[in-house]
Amino acid sequence: MVEPAAGMAATLQGVVLAGPTASGKSALALELAARWPLEIISVDSALVYRGMDIGTAKPTPAERAQVPHHLIDILEPTEAYSAARFAADAHALAAEVRARGRLPLLVGGTLLYVKALREGLHALPAADAAVRAELDAEAAARGWPALHAELARVDPATAARLAPLDAQRIQRALEVWRVSGRPLSDWHAQARPGGPDATAEADSRWPVVSLEPRRREWLHERIARRLDQMLAGGFVDELRRLRARGDLHAALPSMRCVGYRQLWQGLDEGAFDGPDGPREAAVRDGAIAATRQLAKRQLTWLRSISSRQAFACDDAAGLRGAVDAVLVHAQRGQGRPAGATGGPRLA
Repeated sequence: MVEPAAGMAATLQGVVLAGPTASGKSALALELAARWPLEIISVDSALVYRGMDIGTAKPTPAERAQVPHHLIDILEPTEAYSAARFAADAHALAAEVRARGRLPLLVGGTLLYVKALREGLHALPAADAAVRAELDAEAAARGWPALHAELARVDPATAARLAPLDAQRIQRALEVWRVSGRPLSDWHAQARPGGPDATAEADSRWPVVSLEPRRREWLHERIARRLDQMLAGGFVDELRRLRARGDLHAALPSMRCVGYRQLWQGLDEGAFDGPDGPREAAVRDGAIAATRQLAKRQLTWLRSISSRQAFACDDAAGLRGAVDAVLVHAQRGQGRPAGATGGPRLA
């Protein structure tokens, strides 16, 4: 086990517990809360929305009563929430949690938020409502694959890492291009101040403990089982209630969340109007496939954080190791001697 960097006692701001969707982060966080005084700061772009409970696997009221949770149910689904806003909110909340003598445990899988918290963000052009409306209209007329092809012409590097139906990211990349005349990949290539020293500081201030499966099939099975539980628990009715508000549409960031996007389209097509049948099964399969793709992207991003401490979430010993790793950071953050950690760490 590689132990946290020296000097962490003076600089620890919080511990990030990350991992792909359905890897068991929330359950492990509750276990940690039973062993150490902490508060959970959600790192999930879907949990910020009120009324989106079933399809986001939001912690239950009973779970939230066990330990304070933050950045959950803070926005209406009509609103947008950015990585920059998350970073500001999380920094402020973490300071408040530390002032109460508790560990800020940041739990979730929205890894752009983790990046913004640990490293800051490039000074990208601000969102432009008129350009976004223009792109939405073009997408409605031509389809997102056509806009993806346009992106490939002006910013091939960004297009290569986006799926042709990744509407939110395609829109943002084209928005940046149209507003600034520069590809998004150029903005990302622009060096941040601080260089390697800033990266080392991020590792010390916000260490990352990551849950990652050894067996892809294990995660795929959990994703399918969880979606089936959501559907049985009223996911479709939840989305029907949201649609009935009259102020939501499929292009909103909230409704682009994985699962919601696929079920919204299914409702548009009448897939849930009659008895269970092929159309409903097709929507289910599409939501599972989209969630698996999300998990794949999350794992790719996590593996780019070379300093992370990765543990097998499909192995009991690995989960024990993840718990121990968080506790080591917590102990050092309070200047206490750190105990030995156990459990196999992923290479």
